[in-house]
Amino acid sequence: MARSPSGHTWKSLDTDLHRIGHLELAASYVARPMVGTGVALACMVLAGIAAAVMSGQEPIAAAVFGAYLAINIGANDVANYMGPAVGARVLSMGGAIAIAAICESAGALLAGGDVAQTIAGNIIDSTALADAQTLIWAMLAAMISAALWVNFATWISAPVSTTHSIVGGVMGAGIAAQGLSAVHWDTMGMIAAGWIVAPLLGGACAAAVLALIKSRIMYRADKIAAAQVWVPVLIGMMAGAFGTYLALKGLVHVVAVGRLPALAIGLGAGLVAWAAVRPVIRRQSAGLENRNRSLKKLFGLPLVCSTALLSFAHGANDVANAVGPAAAIIRAAQSGTFAESVAIPLWIMIIGAFGISFGLFLFGPRLIRMVGSRITKLNPMRAYCVALATALTVILASWLGLPVSSTHIAVGGVFGVGFFREWYLYRRLQQQGGPHTPDRRLASAERRRRKLVRRSHLMTVLAAWTVTVPTAAGLSAGIFLMLSALIG
Repeated sequence: MARSPSGHTWKSLDTDLHRIGHLELAASYVARPMVGTGVALACMVLAGIAAAVMSGQEPIAAAVFGAYLAINIGANDVANYMGPAVGARVLSMGGAIAIAAICESAGALLAGGDVAQTIAGNIIDSTALADAQTLIWAMLAAMISAALWVNFATWISAPVSTTHSIVGGVMGAGIAAQGLSAVHWDTMGMIAAGWIVAPLLGGACAAAVLALIKSRIMYRADKIAAAQVWVPVLIGMMAGAFGTYLALKGLVHVVAVGRLPALAIGLGAGLVAWAAVRPVIRRQSAGLENRNRSLKKLFGLPLVCSTALLSFAHGANDVANAVGPAAAIIRAAQSGTFAESVAIPLWIMIIGAFGISFGLFLFGPRLIRMVGSRITKLNPMRAYCVALATALTVILASWLGLPVSSTHIAVGGVFGVGFFREWYLYRRLQQQGGPHTPDRRLASAERRRRKLVRRSHLMTVLAAWTVTVPTAAGLSAGIFLMLSALIG
């Protein structure tokens, strides 16, 4: 007759099972970061299969690396628009990712241009890429280098411009192919100027809008009555900016719209939005207490709508960064010639749209948290200032013909809001206490602790922006030379 295990035996067995459970939990925790990488690799494989089915064997590498670049654009670029809304706690992380994925895909597929400049013709002399094989290696090197750099920047939580990464990649490949004379240095000079102009414009505009909100709403005796007047005006400004932007960018492949008609469309959209939201804001503000916390409720829904519109506009305009070089490679492989502009097939646009969405879902939360909460503290009003400043600055830059990055503008807006808050706080302390304010007697370490903008993030972002083009260029040149040596 078998004997039952002793109590000591059962205790040992429970301890072993407990240890095994801890081991399984640790293994799942360690393997969790690999899930995103595995899904991303699966997306790249599917893009390659789609290219083989749709266009034969030649453009497989272009589709695979185009998907890789699109994933990284979603992980880095899109987070810059979602971050303020998440940091202001108006959207949850899941809600922000869902809205961005839908709006980015809709913008790319519905309003994205079906003909895109290859970028190469603007950055380097087209004669440097007269040979189709040289074009293929150059565009492939540019895509790989841009994707690698953006991937690294996302890993270190640095928001960078994917457009500038592609520009640097094309420049590096052109230099490797034909030397320094192949580069259009005047264009590169304007792009370099945009590194300074874009964030300064975005920051100044965001600070100006926040100053307007503080002076006309927050520090009025009757805050609710002031909000009923000015919140519809701010919403109308946002609607007008997007109306103008979409008229200039989103309709370009349907009908050509000049600047003045686009402004008229934007003005009409702004007036309609202003008239439509006035009764809504009046109903929402009824019964609210006369304090600043109540004002946050009035900016919640406008912030969500503006974030969705920013994502739509980004998908319509920037999807070509991912699929433009891939389309150029496919055109060169099929025709054997270089073209300043190429038609983007629908299946390539789908790869770009879904790649951006997957990148945001898999890797975007890292940058969303950094932009939304780790640079400076945001609430719905400050986040709306960033969104409105981004829209207005993009329109102004497009009007002036400045090649600026929307990433630089959005992140510059966050810094602008933070630095304006610092200045405004110190100014109020000086006005209240004169030359002997308590802040002036604080130790230097305590004064640094009271800063409202984290300087460490500022230095990281500025360093990443500065080295984006030269780093992407160096990577691209090395990859181009390697491809030429191995395959050529």
